[in-house]
Formats: sequence, structure tokens, C-alpha cells
Amino acid sequence: MITAVDLALVLPCLSNGDDLSEAGLAAAATDHRTVADTWARQLEYAPVLALVDSADADEQDRALLAQLHPTARRVDTAGGELAQVAFAGFDVEAAATAQHPACALLPQEADEAGVTTMVWHRTRPLHPERLYQALEDLCCAAARSRGRFWLADRPDTLLSWDAAGGALCVESTGPWLVSLPDAAWEMVPPVRRAAAALDWHPEHGDRCQHLVFTSPGLDRDGITRLLDSCLLTDAEYAAGPEGWRLLPGSFDALLGA
Repeated sequence: MITAVDLALVLPCLSNGDDLSEAGLAAAATDHRTVADTWARQLEYAPVLALVDSADADEQDRALLAQLHPTARRVDTAGGELAQVAFAGFDVEAAATAQHPACALLPQEADEAGVTTMVWHRTRPLHPERLYQALEDLCCAAARSRGRFWLADRPDTLLSWDAAGGALCVESTGPWLVSLPDAAWEMVPPVRRAAAALDWHPEHGDRCQHLVFTSPGLDRDGITRLLDSCLLTDAEYAAGPEGWRLLPGSFDALLGA
């Protein structure tokens, strides 16, 4: 699986919030994906990126690509290496696992050529109403953001965050492992259990906030302040899980429940 990337088009594609249908690229009439979302997912899914360099590309374009998918093998389309990797095989299961929000290998902190990647990690639940009110600002705060998060009124549900081009997709991706009975753990893939162990909290288990934002000119402090303001206050936290369930279900319509 190889994705060809024109370095000069990295930021323009990632900033394009148009629907695929508007660009004549929709796979079907029911395909409501955006150009930015589709481009980002195709880029991050492929283990190999074939780079098409151009005179319009600069160091910021290269830094942005490297931070979006730091584990990808990058080859030049003009070299002989591309033919070699094309026949190297592709592990579909491993690629799918690497993209699952529960165990995705998300980018780490980075800062190069004016492009920044910040990681926001917390072990306190988010207030659903405050987070919902902050969604527009957050999804427009970076060219790309993704990860997993924990809403106070949905203690058993692992939620995914996927934003590009000013559009945000929030989905339920199943339960947190800590909410499963012990017998069910045997059915959980080892890589998922290993990922949970890295984030394991003595009280909350694998429940956590783990969001990654990547963009040129990223306002790290502003994003951090906004996200932290959406966490439960000490008084709200003290109410415990039973009290958290009574918080406004601001995401119910978005999640279809």
C-alpha cells in the first residue's frame, strides 16, 4: 500500500473542507466525506509515501508531512527504491490496527520549520456541554487533529476525534477496556491490551484524554487552555460517576444516542 504525495499540495489538501462531491471525487451519492478528511486518512493509513517533489514545496511542507505520519517510509518517485517497496507486501490487519483510536500510533511532540505537533493527555473526564461548545474553535485550531477522549456522562465509551479542514468527526469506537468484564479481555487483541497498559490509571483504567494537534503556526497555549477548561472542575469531579451521568447529554444527537 503506497500513497503518492505531492509535497506542495500537503497543506492545501489538508485545508480543503469541500465535500468530495463538490470536487467530483465522491465514490457514491451517499459519500459525504470531505477532501481534507479523505486525504488525511489515506496519507496516515499507508506505510509507504511516494513523494513527488516540486519547486513549489518548501521545508514547512516537508515538516508537516513528517509530523502527520512520522512512522511512514518515504521514498522518491524518481528513484529505484519505489519499485522495490511496491513488491514488499502489505499487512492489512496491522494497518487497520495502527489506525484504531484505542491503539493508534499517534504522532509525538514536535516543532520544526514553523510546524508544531502538540499532545494533550489528561486523566480527568471532559464536561460534555463545555466541550461541545468548544468544538468549533478546537476543530479549526489545527490543520489536523485526532485521538481519543472520555466524556464524563459516557464513562464506558471510548470516543474517537478526527478533524481536518475545519470539519470534525466524533464517533463511538466501543468500550474502554476497564469497563469490560475480565472474561472479555481474552477476546481483545494483544496490541489493544498493550496500548491500554501504557495509559493505565489506578482509578480510571485506560480512560483518558489523548488528542494530538498538528499545524503550522499552532497556538499550543491557547489550545491547552481551552481543552483544560473543558475538564471537570474539582467540585464536578467530586460528584463521582453517578453524578457525572446527570450532566447534559450534549453529544447525544451527534452520536445518535
